Amino acid sequence: MSERIETVVLDSEGLSAWIAQGRKLLAMLRVFHDMEADLVIGAHTIVEARHFRTNAPRLNWALPRVKVEPVTEQAARRRRNHAKAPDCTATRTPSTPRSPRSRSASRDPLPC
Repeated sequence: MSERIETVVLDSEGLSAWIAQGRKLLAMLRVFHDMEADLVIGAHTIVEARHFRTNAPRLNWALPRVKVEPVTEQAARRRRNHAKAPDCTATRTPSTPRSPRSRSASRDPLPC
């Protein structure tokens, strides 16, 4: 059975790996592209991924290819409260796929 992923959310490590053209991440992005999945980052991810070694032209190339979502106070508070939970895990759904840095593609819980 083939699973369809609609949205892929990149964190700063994922965005940095894409900019650096990391082979593993590029292979994953090709699969997601073939699924017609949307690439999404939070606005704060741009700041987190930008450092002195970042290839600025490559970052400028990548940004128009992703949907940049604003980080609202409500979303930040919800995430902060979730991170305080005793088990500190998130459940994966089709709208919240695994992070590119996830260690195992077969695990459903995501670490905080």
